[in-house]
Amino acid sequence: MKVAVSTRHSDYDAIVIGSGAGGGVAAAVLAEAGKSVLLLERGRDLSFEAVGRDHLRNQRMAVYGHNAGPDIDGNPRTLEADSFPIPVGEALGDLRLLRPHEPGYQNNAACVGSGTRVYAGQAWRFMPQDFRMASEYGVPEGSSLADWPIGYEDLLPYYEKVEWEIGICGDHRTMTHLPTYDKPYPMPALPLPHKSGIHKRGLEQLGWQWLRVPRLINSMPYNDRPGCINCQQCVGFACPADAKNGSHNTTVPRALRSGNCTLRAEVMAERLACSAGGRVIGVTIIDAAGQRQTLTADVVVLSCGAVETARLLLNSATLQEPSGIGNGGNQVGRNLQGHYYPGAAGLFPDVMFDGVGPGCSIATCQFNHGNDGIIGGGFLGDEDIVTPVTMWKRFYPPDAPRWGIEAKRFMRDNYRRINDVTGPVQEIPSPQARVSVNPKVKDKYGIPVVHLSGATHPETVRTAQFMHERAKEWLRASGAIKVWGRPPPRYLSGGQHQAGSCRMGEDPAISVVDPFCRVHSHDNLFIADGSPHVTNGGFNPVETIMALAWRTTENIVAKW
Repeated sequence: MKVAVSTRHSDYDAIVIGSGAGGGVAAAVLAEAGKSVLLLERGRDLSFEAVGRDHLRNQRMAVYGHNAGPDIDGNPRTLEADSFPIPVGEALGDLRLLRPHEPGYQNNAACVGSGTRVYAGQAWRFMPQDFRMASEYGVPEGSSLADWPIGYEDLLPYYEKVEWEIGICGDHRTMTHLPTYDKPYPMPALPLPHKSGIHKRGLEQLGWQWLRVPRLINSMPYNDRPGCINCQQCVGFACPADAKNGSHNTTVPRALRSGNCTLRAEVMAERLACSAGGRVIGVTIIDAAGQRQTLTADVVVLSCGAVETARLLLNSATLQEPSGIGNGGNQVGRNLQGHYYPGAAGLFPDVMFDGVGPGCSIATCQFNHGNDGIIGGGFLGDEDIVTPVTMWKRFYPPDAPRWGIEAKRFMRDNYRRINDVTGPVQEIPSPQARVSVNPKVKDKYGIPVVHLSGATHPETVRTAQFMHERAKEWLRASGAIKVWGRPPPRYLSGGQHQAGSCRMGEDPAISVVDPFCRVHSHDNLFIADGSPHVTNGGFNPVETIMALAWRTTENIVAKW
């Protein structure tokens, strides 16, 4: 469908809401095509020093807060009590009231670059089977498992664009779970830490496939920025060398260098602005001073993340769409997915930790598909470096001393000997795993907040249990003298890998956007984040978010 340009004068050709993985790509492609672009970000444009290095306040271990937004105060969400396995947040009648750093909130960073500012940069293509899960496995009762309307071949050229234009390091020859690469990665894989060499031998002993983990990190100078210095605080933190490739230092600067893009940080999108006839014409924002303004554009691209994109659509109801824009089929906010992360930890006879970061360098995709009686699967990797407090809170042996001098002695003697393997599993979507809005609770801007309800499908839990057992096998084969851990219980999954809330499809009755991520009911409204993912793969989704955003935005430009 051709993008219809309005006859009235608009403030911009395009407004992109959100500056993360998808929004950065959308802004760059539009601006470099000569379009005037306004890029909006609700968070701040953080310096390295502002992100900080606090082991207890970061996006990976948010015990007392986090380091890349959103602000703890003024940004609550509500949660159904039975959507999380333990009591979290503050009781609010039958619901739980959550702050952004608390479990169950399903937080994504809020700053220029969003999650890419502090991610580990694991850069995986989805497998061909990941796009046709219903055809591969059937549809479990009570699930909303479905095929994507596009396949691996549709995204292949855009995967290559991400790998070369944004910058990914790795060894394509080891990616034997995928069709043969036409182009290698532009940079070699990062150095192999000591622990990864031991885990590689464990995989070889088991006869399982092994591969080098691809990363959105410069392993050598690339695109006028330096290479990785192998620091010990990668995931959850900003990069001290600026070698980690996020939208904040790749696509957003590209958009700004074009001269066609304006970036405005610390502004909140209140609702989409519509004409009297219900057509989207822009967005109403509230800035840090509390001033409200409506900005107009011919095209609007939503890149707020799967939770906040759904919230914005639902909070933008019109006379023509009284339940929210794009929600004629009651699908906006449904099918929320993230990633269960089953794994296990082990104590090794010798030191595993040599201080060489980022850490996760060896993985296996032996079990992403083809597991008897299991729907899907996932990859397992040897995990990034964990801080001492993360090991204490997440990977400490259940029978080890927890108090006093003996606990201190155990940590001192064994921190470098404990290592874990883990990875995301292919979640089976449920229509009851849902983002809606709670009009009774408002954020600091006076906007109804996100309400989260439901839980993942039980088949996801079964797949996670299967992968948990594979993790223990790998640790033992690598030489662990003691192995522990538990498979995750059933709960609502979203988090930093959130996806699926505005799924892609041909039929408006069961999807929100078309195969080019255009909202079915609007010719000029698009989504460029993880929301359109029908399924979320058994991998970190960021490369697929970037590739899909590139495809979506190139199509906008071609049809304009």
